[in-house]
Amino acid sequence: MRVVIAEDDALLREGLVLLLQGEGLDVVAAVGGPDELLQAVDEHRPDVAVVDVRMPPTHTNEGIRAAVAARRAHPDLAVLVLSAYVEQSFATELLADGAGGVGYLLKERVGRVATFLDALHRVVEGGTAIDPDVVAQLFSRQRANDRIALLSPREREVLSVMAEGLGNAAIAKRLFITDNAVHKHIRNVFAKLALEPGDDTDRRVAAVLRFLEAADR
Repeated sequence: MRVVIAEDDALLREGLVLLLQGEGLDVVAAVGGPDELLQAVDEHRPDVAVVDVRMPPTHTNEGIRAAVAARRAHPDLAVLVLSAYVEQSFATELLADGAGGVGYLLKERVGRVATFLDALHRVVEGGTAIDPDVVAQLFSRQRANDRIALLSPREREVLSVMAEGLGNAAIAKRLFITDNAVHKHIRNVFAKLALEPGDDTDRRVAAVLRFLEAADR
């Protein structure tokens, strides 16, 4: 796996480099700003970019904007965003193409190496990896008249775990239900969110996007 890191905190940046190299991954570039990120992605064509949300010059959303631009130029690029705060607006932009390959972790998760590496591999494989704390906070922001409100409590649970990027077997294990029950709940989620089968959009990604868009409003 070829990785580009974009993090303006030099200490955290070097720590990420050492962590990933120690796991046998190929860190092809580690940069401190959004422009350098775009240059590194153009030059090295990595499998994944690990990107801080807030970078110079304003430390607001430069990382997100650079990640969106990088994905636009290189649609196969996976992106794992790191943030100290819950900021859901990034996800509606990065997931908008329905292609997956996007993750969002709070920075505190980096210290949990197995969790961090699992998220990294998941997004490279085309899935999603949304921090469970982020999912919990976003659900608490839902408005009553959103389509999400049509879901039963169990369906909302299934969708929240789906947003973390877990597959059906892992969802069943997490919620202590059968695989058949997971399939049933996911079908219901797709139906209630009006997500029809299609070749150009992953319905699991689309369901997560609907959830994030509803929270953003």
